Amino acid sequence: MTQSIPKTTKQWNVTGEDGTDSLKFTEQAVPEFGDSQVLVKIHGASLNYRDIVVSEGKFPWDSRLGVVPGSDGAGVVLAVGKHVTRFQPGDKVVTMLNPALIAGTFTSQLTRFGLGAALDGTFRSVGTFDEQGLVLMPEGLTFTEAATLSCAGVTAWNALFGLPGKRVSAGDWVLTQGTGGVSVFAVQFAKAVGARVIATTSSREKAKLLERLGADRIINYNETPEWGSKAKELTGGVGVDYVVDVAGPATMAQSVASIKLDGVLVVMGAVGASGETKEMPDLLSCWMNQFTARGIWAGTRLQMEDMCRAIEGNIDKLRPVVDPKVFKLEQLKEAYDYLLSGKHQGKVCIEIA
Repeated sequence: MTQSIPKTTKQWNVTGEDGTDSLKFTEQAVPEFGDSQVLVKIHGASLNYRDIVVSEGKFPWDSRLGVVPGSDGAGVVLAVGKHVTRFQPGDKVVTMLNPALIAGTFTSQLTRFGLGAALDGTFRSVGTFDEQGLVLMPEGLTFTEAATLSCAGVTAWNALFGLPGKRVSAGDWVLTQGTGGVSVFAVQFAKAVGARVIATTSSREKAKLLERLGADRIINYNETPEWGSKAKELTGGVGVDYVVDVAGPATMAQSVASIKLDGVLVVMGAVGASGETKEMPDLLSCWMNQFTARGIWAGTRLQMEDMCRAIEGNIDKLRPVVDPKVFKLEQLKEAYDYLLSGKHQGKVCIEIA
């Protein structure tokens, strides 16, 4: 059943480089959509540290003042342009972080197409999107659950399965860090293919979530600062096959200490970059320890579609973890602050009426 097209949209815009003080909430006319675009009523969105960096003017790639922030969203198609073939009104869809990255490798040209940085994003009630930058929403998910897939979900999928010849498989040891979005998805995806997971965390409360997700071993990094050596010990001294590193400077040395010969270290974030920077391994560490280091930024649309099919086929095991504290669109600044606090477990989400 199609919905009527509203005349206005409520939205946030980034008007400066002062963090949440730069976020401005207004009501504007619904944007016109082009021949290859889709008009979407957004019902759910989720936050990433990337959104905070954009609001602070520190995003390393293309961004612009006035942009509607947010890369992650899910909603219902209201109308389509005359050249659109992939969707029709009434379809439930999820956004892609980079609508131009369909398949293949990342190129410098693709930095111009980041949703919520260079292109208007999802922290609004109605928006237009290129049809190539949307995928069908998995059946059985809520809009907020589906919104978590655009960045964290596909990043975790790419981290584990995106390197040909070295994809995570049954029996492998995977090390994850914390209970943020990417890490939680990585635990779920790894367990779904029969891998064994060692997860680090900062508290017993967060450890309970990791236990529910099936983590085989849990290390409290506050109690065990040398958790890399501990992780290697838990594998019988061999080391882990895969490390999913989301914290960067704060964790890199311990990640290297945990990995086995011919293992894979995937780096996709620097949420631990604030404060004093610890000594980090250099490229010679790859040679000395014989591991592959791989940097990634989200994933392709083909990877996103593969992931969505996997989730739909294993909905009980792979249902996205949404933090119990869900915000309204008008509370976006509070949601940013909550994400920064580090108190969340899973994804911080926005419900949009």
